[in-house]
Amino acid sequence: MSVSEKTEGKRRLTKEARREQLIETALEIVREHGADALTLGFLAERAGVSKPITYEHFETRSGLLIALYRRIDQQQVKALQKSLSKDGRQLQDTARLIARAYMTCHSASGPEGHAISAALMGDPQMGAVQQELVDNCVGIFADALAPFSNLSRKALQQRCVGIVGAAEALSLDMTRGRMTQASAIENLSALLMTGIDPI
Repeated sequence: MSVSEKTEGKRRLTKEARREQLIETALEIVREHGADALTLGFLAERAGVSKPITYEHFETRSGLLIALYRRIDQQQVKALQKSLSKDGRQLQDTARLIARAYMTCHSASGPEGHAISAALMGDPQMGAVQQELVDNCVGIFADALAPFSNLSRKALQQRCVGIVGAAEALSLDMTRGRMTQASAIENLSALLMTGIDPI
């Protein structure tokens, strides 16, 4: 197949499919070379598209990194929601399901999530995105744990802010190889069970 035929085939992708291709390619770059190596130009070269296409989808390097960060978060949220979709569990079971889903997602994405977050430190747009995603995670934790807690909803939300922060720290140690996945799950489960003033 000639270069022009390949280019023509690439042009046939819908905008959504092209964005998906670019995000997957960008994640590969981060896995192989680290977040610092990821630029819109490198992404264009690796994906076999022109630079203007990557700029059209992400506008800036920060926009690209934020899209990747959101993707990893979406995978984590889906895993959590799927784990929590059945009713009738006890606190211990719910805590373990949350912890397993959280750590399994971080383990599957590897250190990329933390590397992408670190690359965006100090970016004002990223600060707002991180707060939005943390608030969403806190809400999921609080909804799942509310039936087992003596705390008011406001107090439980505040407690879950601390638990989510601890979960991030545990997942960072895990992805750096300083803690096994089993230990990270066990520690997060313990924090979830004891940190909510259980009934």
